[in-house]
Amino acid sequence: MRTRTSASPRGGRSRWVALLAATAVGAGSLLAAQPAAAADTPADPWISQPADGLYRFTVPDSVVRSQVGSAPASLAVEGNFGPGHSWSQLNLGLSGGSWTATIGPLEPGQYSFQYKATIAGTEQLVTFRNPATEQPVTAKPSYNTFFVGGASAAWQADVPAGGELHTLTYDSATAGEERSAQVWTPPSYDANRADEYPVLYLLQDAGQAYSEWTELGRAAQILDNLAVEGAMEPMVVVMGDGNSTDVRSEVLDGLLPAAREEFHISDDAADQAIAGIGRGASQALNLMVTDPGEFSKVGSFSGNLVSSISAAKATQINEGTDLIRLYVGNTTDRSYNQNVALTAKLDAAGVEYEFDGVNPSYGGIWETWRESLHDFASRLFHDVDDPGMSEGHRALNGAHSLPATGTTPTPWVDEHGVVTFETGTEFSAAKNVTIWANWAPAGNWLRIPMEKVGDRWRLTLGPLEGGSYYYKFVVDRVDHKDAGNPTVVTSESKWSTFFVAGSGVRGEFTGDVAPELRGAVETMDYPTLAGAQDRSAYVWTPPGYDPDREEPYPVFFLQHGGGQTWSDWIQVGRAAQILDNHYAKGTIRPMVVVMANGNGVDYPKEILQNIVPATEAAYNVSSDPAQRALAGLSMGSGHALSTLYAHPGEFAYIGAFSAFSAPPASADVDAINAGTKLLAVYTGDIQDFTYQNTMSLISALEARGITHEFHAPIPGPHSWDVWQKALIDFAPKLFAADTASGIPVTAAIAEGENGVLAMTVAEFGAGIALSAPQNVGDRLRFTGELPEVAVTDSRTAQQAGLGGWTVAAQAQPFTSGGQTIQADHLGWVPKVLTPRAGLAAGDALATALDGGSGLSTAGELASASTEGRFGSAKLGAGLQLEVPVDTQPGSYSSVLSISLFPVD
Repeated sequence: MRTRTSASPRGGRSRWVALLAATAVGAGSLLAAQPAAAADTPADPWISQPADGLYRFTVPDSVVRSQVGSAPASLAVEGNFGPGHSWSQLNLGLSGGSWTATIGPLEPGQYSFQYKATIAGTEQLVTFRNPATEQPVTAKPSYNTFFVGGASAAWQADVPAGGELHTLTYDSATAGEERSAQVWTPPSYDANRADEYPVLYLLQDAGQAYSEWTELGRAAQILDNLAVEGAMEPMVVVMGDGNSTDVRSEVLDGLLPAAREEFHISDDAADQAIAGIGRGASQALNLMVTDPGEFSKVGSFSGNLVSSISAAKATQINEGTDLIRLYVGNTTDRSYNQNVALTAKLDAAGVEYEFDGVNPSYGGIWETWRESLHDFASRLFHDVDDPGMSEGHRALNGAHSLPATGTTPTPWVDEHGVVTFETGTEFSAAKNVTIWANWAPAGNWLRIPMEKVGDRWRLTLGPLEGGSYYYKFVVDRVDHKDAGNPTVVTSESKWSTFFVAGSGVRGEFTGDVAPELRGAVETMDYPTLAGAQDRSAYVWTPPGYDPDREEPYPVFFLQHGGGQTWSDWIQVGRAAQILDNHYAKGTIRPMVVVMANGNGVDYPKEILQNIVPATEAAYNVSSDPAQRALAGLSMGSGHALSTLYAHPGEFAYIGAFSAFSAPPASADVDAINAGTKLLAVYTGDIQDFTYQNTMSLISALEARGITHEFHAPIPGPHSWDVWQKALIDFAPKLFAADTASGIPVTAAIAEGENGVLAMTVAEFGAGIALSAPQNVGDRLRFTGELPEVAVTDSRTAQQAGLGGWTVAAQAQPFTSGGQTIQADHLGWVPKVLTPRAGLAAGDALATALDGGSGLSTAGELASASTEGRFGSAKLGAGLQLEVPVDTQPGSYSSVLSISLFPVD
């Protein structure tokens, strides 16, 4: 355990580091009592799990040729992998006789997919599935499925003691043929029970088969879980075929009598419910109007009602129906505006109904309808106290519309993160148009098909997670820039960018701050080893940068990767926004950041002979190596590390993102350790093609005895999502007080001398011991208290100026052996223990399980204005760690760093 405080008449920075030793889960046995996550690898030899949450598709080329009839120009696995589980395409690459691709981490739930090959020339699309596996979706023979287990999808997982699924066959007078339905009976179903069972009838949408309720909708598992939990009345559920022009006769004269004959179910209207999806929902609503009282409960999942309702009919409906409940997805649901009209029609007629609210996460897809079935079934045939909307759902506030085609720049991003793209008319003759973007899980890349609208193509999807995105149009397999988007990426001429506001680390740090809080971004020219012509660099200076300040600014050199150039950290990486947000939060020191061109030069010579001297000539930056930092991504990490090895001590802080470049035999280890305050290494997960290089680098650093800090792998591939998160974590570590020695520092202030700004931390013994876990349904919750933090500010007005101070903290991931719990699972509620004017506690930070970013990024503990800064202040915080109930057992530990910053 160690603490470190510092005192500086210039308002230096302090950092306290505390180890949450083995207390994230209390004793290891506490978490060990929880069940480990079940394996969810699909029974398909083409699919494997190379790591938790990651799925790899490996398709033999010989099978592809046999299915397609020739060698395809491209192959993709197409499934509901995209944002909001939108249907999307993951490109597979051909290598060693197989087509392969990896995606993930996938969130828990049901996935359906097919393989789609493109034939060159005709651009014909051929779909197929693994012919060696069972066909799980009757009406969609090219589909296959798999289920990803996890706490958030436990309500639709398999249950050993569930009900039974039967097939009911009956004669259909409307179809003139024999038809079938699926029937679910509850656990311990008793055909001789004294009381007949209530019954729920379900109807499918147009284009669906009745069997999709179980094949894609997981209706049997949803009902099993409700039944086993005692969360619904024991009932029989009949999934019939509503594909009929006379659904009234099909249901009332065909399906109902057949079900009553075969199963022990009631024909009392009070015991009958009906619901459906899309067309099936409209059929259920129409039966409510034509035959009020036939079904006492009616559910509409993304439905519509065309027929009118008179006052007399409304009275009959209200008298004969005790529950009408409507469900709809977000604005990507094609029935969204229909539901606006539906609710208005019911309101105008005086029909009593309930509305579950707009599902914010999904459109008109199975993810929405599964949740609808789960809610609706739990409300049937017993009293329910809460008729309101499901948690997190929102009101239906008027019809949704998009701008007229061709009228505004794209994409359009609404207040809920739903994004709409539109092409120009130049692709009117195209056969296939998709959008390629970094919107797959963890920032991987997916192509999502667009739809033809007149002579343009459009795509609406979402909501997208908060953060920045880059994309291009792919038109008949040829890349094109979105001409309607004015953004520019110099190194990738076909790319465009956009930002979506929202929660999460990238949403919090890559958005624009208010104009008055932004630093300046300028272009600096400098001579180069590459030739006679000068090169350029972007330079970020903090708000209030003073070129004449007595104390020069620390300087941070940030390098791009291979195939990129000096503009990428600004144009794609949004480094300026990341730095602006950090500075506004008080979590980084005022510094100058230089993003130069590292292509085609001997970089260690280039930076020391050209980039550093040019920066020192143009900006008020320190020439002290202790005040210099150097970091880069991929190739840029090689530049940073090679400079460290060749010139140890020239840069006290080194960052390597997606790193490689092991130390050469000639590296002076003692000089490297003596001259380097921080060597931080970051990587993506195994999807990052430099992952193994990074692991080799870490092994080499350890073997050579080079002191370093290795961040837990960031989920994602070799991509900007990973590098942005690395920069977000790395920047606050720069130019901090050295905590390595663990020697407490105190300051005695003699009367009449200038004061100091200092921080101390109460004794915290062996660490912060969190409570024993509480199982609160979908998570385990641990609580604890931050040791008391005291800030003393005795600076004079001349020293402090018009500023105050800020205390911030950030946690490292919790680790146990090879297992990791990310720091966004640790949240807090800051407290000011000595309240006074001008002294304010920071915002509470929710954990990842509640949609927050927790302490994975720096959070403010408290801040003081000019009015409240002087004197002593005592601060605290309640800590809360929340993890899924199926978290791998272990004794986890983390480190929490607290920093004190003066505010200008």
